[in-house]
Amino acid sequence: MKAITYSILELAVVAKGSTPADAFRNSLTLAQQAEKWGYTRFWLAEHHNMVSVASSATVVLISHIAGGTKTIRVGSGGIMLPNHSPLLVAEQFGTLGQLYPNRIDMGLGRAPGTDQLTAQAIRPDRMQSVFQFPQEISQIKQYFSPANASAKVRAAVAEGVQVPMYILGSSTDSAYLAAEKGLPYAFASHFASTHLLEALQIYHQRFQPGADLKEPYAIACINVIAAETDEKAEKLSTSYLRMILGVMSGQMDYLQPPAEMTSDLAALREHPALQSFLKYSFIGSRATVKQQIKAFLELTKVNELMITTNAFHLEDRLKSYEITASIMQELAAT
Repeated sequence: MKAITYSILELAVVAKGSTPADAFRNSLTLAQQAEKWGYTRFWLAEHHNMVSVASSATVVLISHIAGGTKTIRVGSGGIMLPNHSPLLVAEQFGTLGQLYPNRIDMGLGRAPGTDQLTAQAIRPDRMQSVFQFPQEISQIKQYFSPANASAKVRAAVAEGVQVPMYILGSSTDSAYLAAEKGLPYAFASHFASTHLLEALQIYHQRFQPGADLKEPYAIACINVIAAETDEKAEKLSTSYLRMILGVMSGQMDYLQPPAEMTSDLAALREHPALQSFLKYSFIGSRATVKQQIKAFLELTKVNELMITTNAFHLEDRLKSYEITASIMQELAAT
């Protein structure tokens, strides 16, 4: 199997009994270790009004992580563009690109990253911006262009700065857009499994080469909880399972400590809605997870794997990411 780039999607999850400050310190510790384990990118998600997820001021966290690491690329997975002004996004990422040259990625999506009531509070006119998403992508690209120096409205700090742009999505709409724009494409299959294969097919079939990218470049995100044994991984996964149930029921809470898998929780896990959410969640020992990742890569043929791991204890998260890195290296070697 060819070597596949592997990266991390981080939510700065807040565990029960801890604070957002603890989550930020843990995120930096993870990024520093990920750099040693060969991970290429460390992307931070944008979410709002969720007590268990502290990655709401995404750009600030990107700077925190980039400032505490040396070589790993740091970026957004993603900035939810309808929540923001394109000019401000260009200025913010231009600033990051100036501070950390050739290390910043800009992933852009159009979902709110929250519930509709909160989305309305973030930006009352956001629905107008949702429909203008393709135009706002082009607008940001223009702000980064040296040719924009003669424009009346400029993001001078961004002009000529190299910050690669990625289109994020969880449906086929984003695949059409990424292909049309000739941009790399990242699919959120860690929670939206239904349209993954269709979206990838659309992206590859309709891709238009451009100045940024000559060939399609696809990323897919998966959940991984790897541990010494299948039994331990299953127990660790109960924290994540309860987190998903909280999101789906609208009763979000801090990430809970792991517990034994009860019959009630196991039954809920089999519910069709959760099965769809968990379809690309790979949980188990090194051997189990390796087999699952190998099958996923053979199925999707993506260029890069984005991995997210939500476990209660930092040491369990670190161990899972270390095991996953070694799996990726073993697959490349064989």
